[in-house]
Amino acid sequence: MGDLHWETKLSATSENGIRIRGYDLVQLIGTVPFPSVLYLLFTGELPAPNVAKLIDAIMVASIDHGAGAPSALAARTAASGGASLGSAAAAGLLTLGKYHGAAVQDAMEAIQKVAELANREGSGAEALARSADAVVAEWRQADRRLSGFGHRQHKRQDPRLARLFALAREAKVSGNYLESARALEDALKRSTGKELPINIDGATAAILCEIGFPASLSNALFMVARITGILAHANEEIQEMPPMRRIDPVDHGYAGPADRVLPIS
Repeated sequence: MGDLHWETKLSATSENGIRIRGYDLVQLIGTVPFPSVLYLLFTGELPAPNVAKLIDAIMVASIDHGAGAPSALAARTAASGGASLGSAAAAGLLTLGKYHGAAVQDAMEAIQKVAELANREGSGAEALARSADAVVAEWRQADRRLSGFGHRQHKRQDPRLARLFALAREAKVSGNYLESARALEDALKRSTGKELPINIDGATAAILCEIGFPASLSNALFMVARITGILAHANEEIQEMPPMRRIDPVDHGYAGPADRVLPIS
């Protein structure tokens, strides 16, 4: 039998303590917000304050998208059939794929490719446009879908976009990847003749490129945020809805509190 010893760089537990990437978990509790500890676990380091704010913003922006989202519908359907809260949430999580929620990594690849080509071409809007056109042509020729653009509901502009990009500018990131995402949006319109605005996946991808977030965990960041909404939908289904009901994916309404204004502290 071979050596069974193996090691992890993520965490360690003992009789008297828990350490996350070397930090005492007790010291993190109540001191470091959850999104920053997630960043620590995913990347190995605590984020700088400007990056921490962006990670938090991305997670809030991704937390829920209504009862008609495939992940919410799947969770509700499973719950309606008698699944436990955890099982129903798992059903919702399994719907996250290249067309719904797990497209950030592919979008990062396309945005990074545009930025790299533009850097070789030189600076300026023309170089960026040529690079974006080249990436769109390459991906279409390979029959690859450019993730991060177009939305079945927000056809003109995702309402989350302006706020996220404004926060990115406030964080004083370089802006190269944000510009590359915009260039891809324009190139897609030139290539297809259709309006395919940047969606939440594309916005998240551009910002994560700006802060050097690992692409291999970019979809996971969305999943951690969205599982919160999925759990809420599953719980509402279990607690308030009749079992084995027919769940219409479109014909549903909202019965929560009326529009509220966030208090300014």
